[in-house]
Amino acid sequence: MLTTGFRRQFLIRFHRYCSTSLGEAKSSRQERFEAHKEVKTTDRAPLGDQKTLYLRHQKHKMRSSGDTRFGAYNQGFGSYSNTYSGPGYGGGPAGGFGVSGYGGASRAFGAGGFPGQGLREVPYNTQELAKIDKDFYTESPAVTQRSGEELQGWIENNQVTLSGKNIPRPVFNFDEAGFTPEIERSLLQNYQQPTVIQSISWPVAMSGRDIVSIAKTGSGKTLGFLLPAIMHILRQERRSPRGGPGALVMLPTRELAQQVEEVARVYCPLMGLDVTCLFGGAPKTSQLNDLRRGVDIVIATPGRLLDFLEAGATNMQRCSYLVLDEADRMLDMGFEPQIRKIVGQIRPDRQTLMFSATWPREVRTLAMDFQTEPVFLNVGSLELSANHNITQYVEVVQEYSKPQRLFQVLTQIAQEKENKTLIFTQTKRKADDLTSAMRRDGWPALCIHGDKSQGERDWVMSEFKTGNAPILLATDVASRGLDVSDIKFVINYDYPNNSEDYVHRIGRTGRRDNKGTAYTFFTQTDAPKAKDLIKVLEEASQNVPDELREMGSGGGSFKSSFGRRPGPPSGGGGYGGGYGSGGNRGYGGGGYGGRY
Repeated sequence: MLTTGFRRQFLIRFHRYCSTSLGEAKSSRQERFEAHKEVKTTDRAPLGDQKTLYLRHQKHKMRSSGDTRFGAYNQGFGSYSNTYSGPGYGGGPAGGFGVSGYGGASRAFGAGGFPGQGLREVPYNTQELAKIDKDFYTESPAVTQRSGEELQGWIENNQVTLSGKNIPRPVFNFDEAGFTPEIERSLLQNYQQPTVIQSISWPVAMSGRDIVSIAKTGSGKTLGFLLPAIMHILRQERRSPRGGPGALVMLPTRELAQQVEEVARVYCPLMGLDVTCLFGGAPKTSQLNDLRRGVDIVIATPGRLLDFLEAGATNMQRCSYLVLDEADRMLDMGFEPQIRKIVGQIRPDRQTLMFSATWPREVRTLAMDFQTEPVFLNVGSLELSANHNITQYVEVVQEYSKPQRLFQVLTQIAQEKENKTLIFTQTKRKADDLTSAMRRDGWPALCIHGDKSQGERDWVMSEFKTGNAPILLATDVASRGLDVSDIKFVINYDYPNNSEDYVHRIGRTGRRDNKGTAYTFFTQTDAPKAKDLIKVLEEASQNVPDELREMGSGGGSFKSSFGRRPGPPSGGGGYGGGYGSGGNRGYGGGGYGGRY
């Protein structure tokens, strides 16, 4: 038994020992903090992980009967007072996550085939088909009166390349296109004048012609094919119950499909037309109900559409207007068998419009198989080029230094008044891991990729668009579906597979004539892609780091993405010979013969 005095002395000494140890521990933590001081500019409270926030959002949504905002996020996005510093989203430490062997598996169709593989082609050659009214365009007198010199100047100023026979003249104003008064009023409320793509695609499409359009992101192509689709349907016989849609728009991703649907729902109700959007990752019930009620326009991804066709929920026998949007991306994702299977369900005398960001051999083959004497339209150079409104910074770094460099860049971006940022990673796992690390350090970041549920993806996009989560991480597959106009910064944490994907990625900023900035981390592993990247940078008059030039001059055997690109078309590019009287006078003679 210890005496009372001895016990008292023991406790005093033990307390002093503990105090000293705790002080040393505190000092050690302070040293570790100082080590990160160069990238950590403000203290930030850790934020909850993305999955927890989403589940909390779902619970609150059910409890609040439709209110999708979840009260006061004590530790989430809603209360930024603990995490924001000034106008930006502040700084954060290097994160403490190391480099690991991330591996991503892409979804591919194996021996089991794909949905709808057993669907039989419709024997239209043995059927008597209802007549299609495709050519209903009447040229406005204002368009007819424009001189050839004025049109040629417009083509040269906008770097327009055209090829085909009897191409209608472009329209410069909404009242020249021949839309209904309801559509024209809606356009004037939202826009000042047509984009270059719209100026040409509207009269061409309403003349019943097939189109191949090499359209960059933000070119206005969605209205370029949607409004002629509406006018086309209005000219046909009214649909019968369960008669199938009159127009079909196929796209590679559900995000892109939803964005096109959003635009369609602005204009279709004006003319009493019904539209539905079919995509995977969402319950089939509501989509099936739309098809059963009957729709005029279907916007769909190939897989989900094949599901419904195979089940007999709808058919394409009434469809006479087909749009393949982002055709190159659909082929990259392995959708060619599904596309061909679906097109086999559509009548052969349909009108087909193809929009693609690039013009590789695979897309040319598809155009040759699906189209008849199409009009070829390209705005800008046929060579791969980035938006010149984007300032591009490429940094050659070591893989292990990426995390620290990322937080340094974010700290700089945080000082800007407008700082919505999109970060690209190469794999889904890395997107998840990087997001978790950033949120632990207080950065308001969320991520999106193909393994997320549709509900979570919708919620993430809503948070990003509204600015509640100003940092979004994404993979390439998700990148094509992003349509957020106020993204100011893009960071390529991992360099993509090729320079075409690089151009698509950074094209998320600098949209609609706005300025944007892109940062790219380039490692020794990416060296085989250096030559193509240098070409993109030089074409846009951007700085090329010396380290990148050294990589590009190092030789090595690799397949350049530029090597797959065709030269300019053999004809077109300007107005042809003299003009006749009236009618749709052609220009850009020659044609794209032999290049398909």
